Amino acid sequence: QVQLVESGGGLAQAGDSLRLSCVASGGSFSHYTLGWFRQAPGKEREFVAGIKWYDGATYYEDSVKDRFIISRDNAKNMVYLQMDILKQEDTAVYYCAATMRIGAPQHPSDYIYWGQGTQVTVSS
Repeated sequence: QVQLVESGGGLAQAGDSLRLSCVASGGSFSHYTLGWFRQAPGKEREFVAGIKWYDGATYYEDSVKDRFIISRDNAKNMVYLQMDILKQEDTAVYYCAATMRIGAPQHPSDYIYWGQGTQVTVSS
């Protein structure tokens, strides 16, 4: 069973950058599509970014696609989320997740493995 652990969250000011990391253990995730989700207080968990395992193609939620970049290093079992030009509305707990679904899965129910989350707080 794949286990995911996120890191890199913290407090940032609007306009700053943060880089989130997620490491997998318990097996190779080279054949999983990986995603980043976030959940703000009182809101549902929402898709942020994904990267497919078979062609490395990336896809993003509209509000972040010009500011965030998802990448992966299969040799290290790592997935990253580079977040630039942070905004207050980016404040949330960020989760990495893994799925074997093909296509561009964006719903939380599409993913089978989840990390515990890392808090990102952006102040004005």
